[in-house]
This record gives sequence, C-alpha cells and structure tokens, in this order.
Amino acid sequence: MEYQEYSSSLEKYIQILRRRSIPASGIFIIIFSLSFITASTQKPVYVAEGRLRLGRTNRASNLTSITTESGKSEPFIEEKSNYLKTEAEIIASVPLVKETIHRLKLKTEKGELLKPQDIIKNQLIVNEIKDTDIILVSYQDTSSKFAAKFVNTLMDVYLKNNILSNGREVVAARKFIEKQLPDAELVVSQAEAELRNFKERNKIVSVQEESIKLTESIRELQRQISEYKSQISEVKARSQTILNSLGMTTEEAVVLASLSKSNGVKNILQQIQQTENQIADKSIVLRMGHPELTDLANKLTALERILEQRINQVAGVRKQEIKSNLQIGGVKQQLSSQLIDLEAQKQALESELQAVLTLEKSYNLRLNNLPKLEQQQRELERRIQASQSTHSLLLQKLQETKIAENQNLGNATIIAKAEFPESPISSIALNYINSGIIGALFFIATVYILEIRDKSIRTVEQAKDLTGITLLGIIPEFGRSSKFLPGIEEVELGNISLVVDNHSNSPVSEYYRMLRANLKFIIKAKNLKVIVITSSVPKEGKSSVAANLALVMAQTGSKILLVDGDLHCPVQHLAWDIPDNKGLSNVILGQFALNTAAKPVKKNLDVLTAGKEYIDNLYIFDNDFSVPSPALMLDSRQMSDLVKNFAANYDFVIIDAPSLSTAEDAVTLGQFADGILFVVRPGVVDFANAYFAKEFLEQSGQNTIGQVVNGATLNAKRRLDRNFPRKYKFSTSTTTIDTFRTEE
Repeated sequence: MEYQEYSSSLEKYIQILRRRSIPASGIFIIIFSLSFITASTQKPVYVAEGRLRLGRTNRASNLTSITTESGKSEPFIEEKSNYLKTEAEIIASVPLVKETIHRLKLKTEKGELLKPQDIIKNQLIVNEIKDTDIILVSYQDTSSKFAAKFVNTLMDVYLKNNILSNGREVVAARKFIEKQLPDAELVVSQAEAELRNFKERNKIVSVQEESIKLTESIRELQRQISEYKSQISEVKARSQTILNSLGMTTEEAVVLASLSKSNGVKNILQQIQQTENQIADKSIVLRMGHPELTDLANKLTALERILEQRINQVAGVRKQEIKSNLQIGGVKQQLSSQLIDLEAQKQALESELQAVLTLEKSYNLRLNNLPKLEQQQRELERRIQASQSTHSLLLQKLQETKIAENQNLGNATIIAKAEFPESPISSIALNYINSGIIGALFFIATVYILEIRDKSIRTVEQAKDLTGITLLGIIPEFGRSSKFLPGIEEVELGNISLVVDNHSNSPVSEYYRMLRANLKFIIKAKNLKVIVITSSVPKEGKSSVAANLALVMAQTGSKILLVDGDLHCPVQHLAWDIPDNKGLSNVILGQFALNTAAKPVKKNLDVLTAGKEYIDNLYIFDNDFSVPSPALMLDSRQMSDLVKNFAANYDFVIIDAPSLSTAEDAVTLGQFADGILFVVRPGVVDFANAYFAKEFLEQSGQNTIGQVVNGATLNAKRRLDRNFPRKYKFSTSTTTIDTFRTEE
C-alpha cells in the first residue's frame, strides 16, 4: 500500500515536470547562463582564516577560584557551545568591525568609510569549530594580503575588548563584594547575639552534658523515692502493731499520751486518787452523810470537774473515752509514746518523699524540654555558621577580585594568525556548480508558480475526486500530435474525431468499447434508453465521445439514434458529412417527420442533426415569440413527446447537448432523458467550472449516471492499463456502480 502511494505521488510529480518542462527549462538556461557569465567576469576571491582559543578564567562575577596562575585560561566544558556562539557573535559585531575599519582606514571609491553591516553580511564569517574551544575567523576579498590583514586586525581588536570587558567585570564584582561585607558582618553579629541570649534565657551551657547529668539525678531521686516509700511502710506497720496492743485509735493514743505527760493532769489525777482513798478510809469509820465525807465528796467532784476541763482542752468531744483510759499502766504509756514518735517519723518521711517527687518532676520537665532547646540551639548555630561562611567567602572573593583586577588578563589567545591565501576559492567548476544550483532553484520556482497559477484539472484522479461521479471510462489523447498513437493521422471534421470508424482496431477504439461495456451494465441495471452527453465547458470533446460511443454501440447490433441537441453550435452534421436542412429543430416545429429527418450514416446508426433553427413567420406552440428560441424549443411538450418517440423506435438514444457553461439545454434535455453522461477533459476545464457543473447537476435533480475522462495523457493511459483490465464486468448488487472486476 505504501509503495502504491509512493508510486502515485512520484508519477504525479513527473506529470507536473513534463507539463512545465519547456518554460521551466527556458528559465533554467537563461539563469544558468547569466550566473555563469557573471561569476566568470568577477575577480578571484581569496579567503584568509585565523583561529582564536577561548578558555575559562577567574571571572570575578562568577566568583571562581583564584590560584597563583589565575591569569591562565583553562579549558571549559559546561555550556561551551553557547559561550562560543556568544563570543563568535561578539567578534562579528558592528562595534568590533567598525573599530577594525577605522584601524585599516577602509574607504569606498567616494572616500567614505565602509559600512560594518556590509562586511558582516557579505565577507566576514565567524564560526566555532565543533568539539573544540576554538573560533575560526574567515574573511574573503579579492586581495589575499588584505584578507589576512583584516582577520589579524579584527582578532587584535577582539583581544583588547576581551581584556577590557574582563577588567570591567572584575571591578564591578569587587565593588559589589565591598558593599556586601558590612551586611554580612552584621548578620554574623546578630546571629551570635541571638545564640547568647538563648543560652542565658534557658540557662544552657551544654545541652548534651546537662542531659546526662539530669538523667543521673533522676535515677538517684527515683532510688531515694523507693527508700522513703519503704521506710514509710515500715513505720506504718509498727504503728499498727502498737495500736492493736492499745486497743484504741491512733488519735486516741496520741491524745492519751499527751494527757499522760501533762503535769497538771498528773497532779489532778493524784489528788483524785488521794481523795478517793480518804473517802474509802472515812467510809469505814463514818456513816454516810457525815460532814467530813461530804466535804471529801465535794472535793472529789471539784477535782473531777477540773480534770474534765483539762481533758476537754486536749481531747475535745471524746473526753469520756479518754478519761476512762487515763489510769493506764506504764507499758501502755510507753507504747503511746512510741506511737507518737512513729507518727512524727512517718510525717517527716512523707514530707521528704514529697520534696523528692517534686524535684523529680521538675527534672523530668527539664529533660523533656531539652530536645526542643537543642533543636533551637542547633538552628541558631547553623545560622551563625552560614553567616560566618558567607562572610568568609566574601572576604576570600574580595582578595581574589583584587588579584584579578591587578592582573587584568583576558581569556582568549590567538593560536593561528591569518596567512596570505595562495589560491582563490572561485574556479570554473565551482562557477558551474553555483550556476547550476541557482538555475535549478529558478527551475523549481517556475514549475511551482505555473502549477499554482494553473487552476485547470490535469489528471484523471483530480477529475474523479472533484466531481465525485462514478468513472465509467477514460478516453486517451489522440490525433496528429498524440504520443499515444504514433503514426495515426486522424481525420477531424468539425472538431470531431471518428476514431472508432477510421481506426477500428486502434487502442482508442478499444477504450470506447470499454466505455460501451461499462455503460451496458448500467443500462441493464437501471433500464436506461435515452442519455444526454454534456460537459462543463466547450472543447472537452463531448461531441466526439457521443459520436464514437454511438458507433461502438451500433456495432453490437443495437439500433442507435444520435441526436445533435446543441442548437447553438451544431457539429454532428460536419462530422458525418451530411446536410443539415432537416433536423431536430425542424421536427420540433412540425416541418418534417422523424423518419424523414433522421439520416442513416452507418449500419444500425441514424443521426438527427440540429436542423434549421430560424423559420420566418412561425410561432412556437402557444408562446407569442416571433423567432424560435433553442431553449424554448427544447423545453416544450413537443420535445418531450419526441423523446418518447425516440425511445419507442430505437434501442438506445444518445443526445449531444451543449456544455453547461454555454446554456441550460443539457439540464432541460435531462428532464426528458433517463440520465446524463458527464464528459471531463483534463487541461481544458478548470476546477471552478467543473465544480459549478457538478453542483448545477445536483441542484437540478439530474440523474448523472457517470463521467468519462476524455483526452487522457500517456501516463494516465498506463495507470488505466494497471487499474482497468481490458474486459470488465460491473457489480450490480447496488443501484450505483462503484467498482469493476475482471470478467473471468
């Protein structure tokens, strides 16, 4: 498929070249001759070449490193291509070329200095050498010495400009760094102050050491907490044992022990005991109610009242229970004292435990906060480090730029000065080549312009694609100038070539027979008897196609009628060499009958010529016209009846109608016929007329059965031989015939 498309495209271009070869060749010869003559008369041209090597130096603007050999250029790799192109543009710039012109004092014949733009455009070439760091400077002139001198001077000017440019960059960089240094120092001071304030505010000396110490302290506090908890548990156990022995609560035991140790309570208890003893002794001697016993009883009551007051001051509401236990023994008093001591010891241990727990909590908070403080400290330290690095770098670059400024060296060197060229670049062979290239360009341009300006249809493919009508046949070009049928002298009468009659065995006749065969299948498929043959514009050969088609159809034994329906410019009577005194117009007007007007010209073939149009003092039917009109005659009831008469008396009727650009007669006749056969001739009709004809037929509702491409070239014929076999059979499975297949 790809090969066929390529072959089709190649043949298309070959056809274009063949059509336009004569004018394009003339232009080629003229341009080639002029170019060669012009080149031959010019003076020989010499080209001088010089080479510059570019390197990467310690550009202060880039802040590169400075060594003891800072002025020495080093090969560069990164972005070399762009850098070399930039330097090449600088060398070929207007200022440098202008300076070179001033140094050499280059003037025109009028005494004016040469324009740098002219030299840059026509004589100077500056390019980088691929995969190197070398720039080639070339200059061409009719003088070899001057060409070399110009190149060397231009390179010297560039080197000087390069040094000045580098110096300016270094000075600008030094000033920039000196301006930035105070700001960098201020940033360092601010960063150090922030770190110092941070350490003072958070009491940080070393976060890592503090973290270790806090961990050890927390571990020691946890050990103390465990010991305190153990001691408190032991004290509580001893206290519980004493309480069980005393049979009282801890509060009672504490109060009781306190009362027991009180001297006032002890004295009252002793007096109560003494009074009770006295009462006991007196009761033995004295009777109840004795004044002495009464006094002792009152004294005892008073002592007990005093005891109650003192107990109330110590024991509160539980004075009765305390009072009953005041008279305790020495062991219980000792146990009560121990209980008090244990309670005091427990409170002391709990107080110490709470202090240790509080300290542990504060240590844990500090330890948990240390990572955040450490991160903040590191950020501040990094800020100090970055600012110090920037400051140090600026100091270093300041020293580097000062050294570079003192050295004031460029990064370009001349590795090869221009020598005097010994031989010119122009020669006869080169003149031939250049002239041939220029001529070929004009040749192609001529072909392109002619092809663009030519709007006519040139190929069968164009005709088929533009109209979209089924292709029924291709009739090759023939005649005296035909390359397709050499040696055939065709008789042309009235611009109609009866090739089927005069050369029945010729290939062209065979193609007419192919058209007849293709048309035969359509006739059978659609039951056609009357067809109208027309074209877009005159001189497309529709009358030749009608005449030759009528001949080949008559040769099959069918009775054929050929009608010359072109009342404007009839030609069929000239082609058949018959008189035109009786014809279609006469029959329509009723002057003659069809059987007398139709003239037999060949076996099974009758021809009805156009006839005499203008008949004096006659009217066409009911229309009030003094002179008959072709359009009115054809668009009449008599013409409709006449076509029916044609179909009744003949097997097939062919009507040769005018072209669509001449009149609407073809459309009028198409209303009475069964279909229209459209003729297209490449090279005669253009795209606009062909498209108009196609749209006109579609809008008028005509039954266009197909198209015939007439006057195809030899190349079209060869493609036809490949694509259209000699014998065909139509596929009639659909109402339209789209494809052919070889008859088996």
